[in-house]
Amino acid sequence: MRFGHFFYPMNFDPSRDSQTLDDCLYEAELVEELGLDAIWFAEHHFTGEVVYGDPLLFGSAVAMKTKRVLLGLGIVEMALHHPVRLAIQTALLDNLSHGRLVVGTGRGSNFSSFEYAGFGTEVSTGWEQIEEAEDLLVKAWTVDGLRYEGQYWNVTVPAVRPKPYQKPHPPLARAALSDESIIAMGRIGRPLLLRGRSTEHLGQSIELYRKTMLESGFDENAVERALDEAWVWRECYVAETDQQALEEFIPVYEKAYGTMVDLRERWNPTDQPVPRQVPPLPISAYGTHPELSASEVMVGCPRRVSEQVAQLRDVGVRNLMLTHRGLVTRQQADSSLRLLSEKVAPLFR
Repeated sequence: MRFGHFFYPMNFDPSRDSQTLDDCLYEAELVEELGLDAIWFAEHHFTGEVVYGDPLLFGSAVAMKTKRVLLGLGIVEMALHHPVRLAIQTALLDNLSHGRLVVGTGRGSNFSSFEYAGFGTEVSTGWEQIEEAEDLLVKAWTVDGLRYEGQYWNVTVPAVRPKPYQKPHPPLARAALSDESIIAMGRIGRPLLLRGRSTEHLGQSIELYRKTMLESGFDENAVERALDEAWVWRECYVAETDQQALEEFIPVYEKAYGTMVDLRERWNPTDQPVPRQVPPLPISAYGTHPELSASEVMVGCPRRVSEQVAQLRDVGVRNLMLTHRGLVTRQQADSSLRLLSEKVAPLFR
């Protein structure tokens, strides 16, 4: 299994933004030093849910701080980007990182439609445009003298420069939360970025993806290659004891969730209904051992977290993108990452 660190820093105090960014850059160098496999970047705007906001610009800073780890965009909100501009930016980042980039895309936010209103668009636009947006993105990377006439974009492009470092272009993945999205990606063999409500649910999603690929004409080798490039997002915080981990992480996670609920109720356009996010489980819901059917975050001592990683491995998960969401101190984050890399990850290499 591969273990990635997911930069999803939630900070609702604007006076701390600069310090939070410094903490992330410190963690980037620590992740490389500890031998973890990847760093992932999210995209959210206007609230501090993801403080750096722009994953491409911040990813470039991290590319300069690291030499080895994979850099993944998890995800770029396609409705907020012109595909040709995105092709230029990602080609540059691919060159700056010497071919370490994975481009993860998504149709739109599940919960925060106000982000799209802030850019003068709507979540539904992203759903409608994503197939054409990805098609234009790939063609802009790869076709010189491009003349593109689509439903949403009509462009003429002599050539994107710099050319992507990876040939023919950086690998693409897409976030897929619903069965409909998983089936759509299985039909074309596109690697997935999964969230999943529980370990049991993740296993069902992976099996649906595998079945769809096989029914769509892909052979077992192609399925295995696609699953090797699929990543699963989980919150993760490791401490010396279960109680310490729970007490240091769950209350701040619950508070951050409540803050985002309030912000969405205040700012989401009322004519664009979106689902309500499932609240995190309270400390009382966590037993000595992780439950397959519960929507648990990965929290606890190395033994408990290792049990959960083993459960995930056994349902087909091969790569993890793990985040403490920036909700702990630098010292706590440092300790958690060291415990993860020294006492958990080696058991699954």
